[in-house]
Parts: sequence; structure tokens; C-alpha cells
Amino acid sequence: MGKYKRLALLAFVLAASTFALFKASGWHFTYGFRLPPPVAQTAAPPVPAGKKPRRGKPATGIVMGRLQAHLASSRQQTTTHAASLVELHDGRVRTFWFSGSREGAADVTVNSAIFDPVSGTWGAEQVVTGREQTQRGLNRYIAKVGNPVAVRAANGELWLFYVTVSLGGWAGSSITLMTSSDEGEHWSTPRRLITSPFINISTLVKSAPFFYADGTMGLPVYHEFVTKFAEILRLDQAGKVIDKQRLAAGGQGTLQPVVLVQSAQQALVLNRYAGKDAEKRVVSIATNDGGWHWQAPQKSTLRNPDAALTALVLDDGKLLAVLNDQAHGRESLSLQLSADGGETWRELHRLEEMNGLRNIELEETACLDVVAHLLRGSDPVLHKADQGQLAAYVASARPQIVGRGGCHFEFSYPYMIQTRNGDIHLAYTWNRTFIKHVRIDPAWLKYRLQEAP
Repeated sequence: MGKYKRLALLAFVLAASTFALFKASGWHFTYGFRLPPPVAQTAAPPVPAGKKPRRGKPATGIVMGRLQAHLASSRQQTTTHAASLVELHDGRVRTFWFSGSREGAADVTVNSAIFDPVSGTWGAEQVVTGREQTQRGLNRYIAKVGNPVAVRAANGELWLFYVTVSLGGWAGSSITLMTSSDEGEHWSTPRRLITSPFINISTLVKSAPFFYADGTMGLPVYHEFVTKFAEILRLDQAGKVIDKQRLAAGGQGTLQPVVLVQSAQQALVLNRYAGKDAEKRVVSIATNDGGWHWQAPQKSTLRNPDAALTALVLDDGKLLAVLNDQAHGRESLSLQLSADGGETWRELHRLEEMNGLRNIELEETACLDVVAHLLRGSDPVLHKADQGQLAAYVASARPQIVGRGGCHFEFSYPYMIQTRNGDIHLAYTWNRTFIKHVRIDPAWLKYRLQEAP
């Protein structure tokens, strides 16, 4: 038998076995999406008397709302990355991220903290799990962990998915799941998701799960070994994989899919682009039949420098996205709006912007002065901090920003949710040093929509 025939036969056996594995579960699922409950919009207080109006509009009666920034993480002299968010039953918001001496290091842990929207403050940072704890729970060697993603499951529990690697780089990843019945205070023993009956590697998670109409969960994942493509895992209510769909062919460079459920039958997937085309754009994939079939990938109008993005669907059908809207690098972060289902986008707000320093040779002292300025604007505590307190935060950021020479900034891996009261919460990596949190209330968003051209 020739080499190519043997490879074809092997591929057929793998595909058939995988199909049999999932179908043997006995779950008779249906397609169609479950829509999230509508948010309860709450109004922000009016603009205080004496506040200068924006763009010449009178201040009286205008509700401009609030966009507030905080640092969710508090640990210093560490590398942080890949945050996710979930709303707790009492309205607080819990975030997760990974933290350690460097990405992929043996000392990396999955950490968490809770935001209280009443006081507008973050609680203490706590370690949820790490390499050693996961290794004991799985009874297998674990080299590194990363990319935690949290969700409220159908049974009311919190589920936490995260990436684990036993051998090699991220392409050798599998997904591990833990559950919590007390809002993340304690967690179950971890277990691996079985996404293939053979090697069971190269499945990674980054984006928010969603739900099908029958109560099963869709988990957006991606494959990186040999070739790259986006997939959706379908999990039953016990967290067992019962099906999976590939969203794009290998070689199309689709990574870290974000699934936007628009109706019971319609959904749009926005993908990070890691292909070889010179024109790097977010890749979109749509379905009009509840997920039975997915259309061919199309390039969107959003630029994408091989970087993660996040997005959500508002009650009125408009789409919000946060991404590095630039051809190269991750020095800026943009909040974008689409009013036509993702066909076109416009910027609502520039969350971060440091592109202007890309080709400027700054002395280290001048660069660190910029860092200090950015930190003061990133958290109310640092805005009022004395020089000594601020200097500690600047020193924590220094290795990432000036460690390679020059002055390099990165704002990346955004993750966004909307809570029951209508607030939008965004978390993202701030220069690989801290996790930054931005809270947007509905009044601010409404004002920006009216103000935008």
C-alpha cells in the first residue's frame, strides 16, 4: 500500500472513531441557540452641575454615564495574561487569569479576584489552581497551565475551563475542567475533556461559551498542531463532550473563535487570523440554521494583527467588539460597534493608544514616565497614590515594557461580558504586567451611540 493511501486510511479511521466516540454518548441533541435573558437597564446619575459639556452640548439633563478603569490584579513583579469574566449570583463579577514568572513557566498559576460594583473596588487576588494542583488532580504530568475561561453552567454552578500542557508547547494542549457550587470559593477535582479518542492534544480555549436550545453548551476552541483551525465542542450538562464541529479548514488561520448568538437560528463567529495573507483581517463565519451548517469563512472589515478579540450582542441586536484594530502590533485597543450584523464597524472609543511611540527612541526614564502616567489613569487608587507607591507599580511593568530595549506597549487578549443590570465589563492584559478592568454603564454606551457620527 502506498504512503498516501496509508495516510488516507489512517485519517478515515481517526475520523470514524472520533464520530463513534461522540455518537456513543446516547445524547440526542438538536440545533438552534438559546438566547440570553434581556438585561435590566439601569440609569446613571445626570452630569453634575458645573461639569463642562462635551462637543458643545448643554450639560443640563444629559446623562453621559460612566466608563471606569481599575486594575483587577494586584500581584507585582509577575507576568499576567488571558483574563475572563463571569457574573456571580449577587451581582459581583469574578475574573480569572494566569500569572507567573513568564508565560509557560512551571510556576504559573490560575488566579482570581472579585469586583464589587457597589463599592467599585476589587478584592484580594487569590490562587485558584496551578501546575502541581492540576497534576495531582489529573494524576498525570503537567508542564504548564493557561487561558482560564469561566461560565455559569445550566445547573447554576461555575465551570472553569483552562489549558494544560504535558509535553511541548501550546500546540500540545488539552482542556481541563473544574466546577464550583459556591461561586468560586472551592473547586472540584480537575478532569480533562476528551476531544479525541487518540492523542487528545492540541485543543485550546480562550472565548466565552454559549448555549444551545436543548441546554447543551457550546465551547469555542481552536487547534494549533500542524495546522490551525477553529472548532466548537458541544458539552452535555455534566460537562462531557458529545460532539464537535470544525468551523474552517486547516490552513485558513482561524484561531480563538468568538461566537455571537444573534437569534435562535443565527450566529456569527469572529476569529483571530493567524494566516499568511498580507492583509490581516478578522475572519467571520456565519450560520442561519441554528448551527447545523456554517458558511465559508470571510474576511471582515476589522483589522487583526494576529491577536485575540472579544465581542458581544446587545439587546437591540447591535454588536460590540474590542480588539487591536491595527495591521501590526498590540499597542492600541479599540471599542467597535456594528449596527448591521457585523458587515461594517465603526469605532466608539479608543481604550488604549500608544502607537505614536512605536518608532520613537525614548530614553528609559522618559518611557517610565509614560508608564507612570498610564498607571495613574488605570486605577483610582493609583491616581491618588504617592510617588513611592506608584514607583512599585512602575518597577513591576518595567521588565515587560523596556526589558527588550526601547519602549514597547501591549494591550491584548480582551474578554467582555454584560451583566444583568446592563453594565459591560471588560478585562484585558495590560503590558503583560496587570489585568485591567473597564466598567461601562448603559448610559455611557447610549450617550456614545448618540454622539457617534
